[in-house]
Amino acid sequence: MKKIMMIGKIGCGKTTLSQRLLGEDIRYQKTQAIQVMGTDIVDTPGEYLELKQYYNALTVTAVDADVILFLFSAIDEQNAFSPRMSSMFGGKPIIGVITKMDICESYELAKAGQEILKMAGAWEIVEVGFGDDTGIEKLLDRIEHIGEK
Repeated sequence: MKKIMMIGKIGCGKTTLSQRLLGEDIRYQKTQAIQVMGTDIVDTPGEYLELKQYYNALTVTAVDADVILFLFSAIDEQNAFSPRMSSMFGGKPIIGVITKMDICESYELAKAGQEILKMAGAWEIVEVGFGDDTGIEKLLDRIEHIGEK
């Protein structure tokens, strides 16, 4: 697998998605610092996106990543991504991921999330739910083939 880095708000599903991608059992844990899961997934605390004083930590951490995932929860009405945020990462491929689709009650929130992620610079958008593997498999495929035509 390519080395990926996940960025998103607190509670958007970064750690859960990491566990799903690695085939691990899901267990909730609050990420307090940048941590590597498995050998190829970098999980970042939500505060690093929500508090601009941590942006330098994100850009430094991204240097070793092959792909960056911007995560947006389909059940969250607040946005933390700035327009063109992808420019902080020197042209690295960005995949937008709408999480929690399996518990989303309003597709309008997910649709708004897609627009937010596009404005932030996501090259493409993948929707995932944590209750099934369809979105996870699609995301794994997109990670491996990002940028290919």
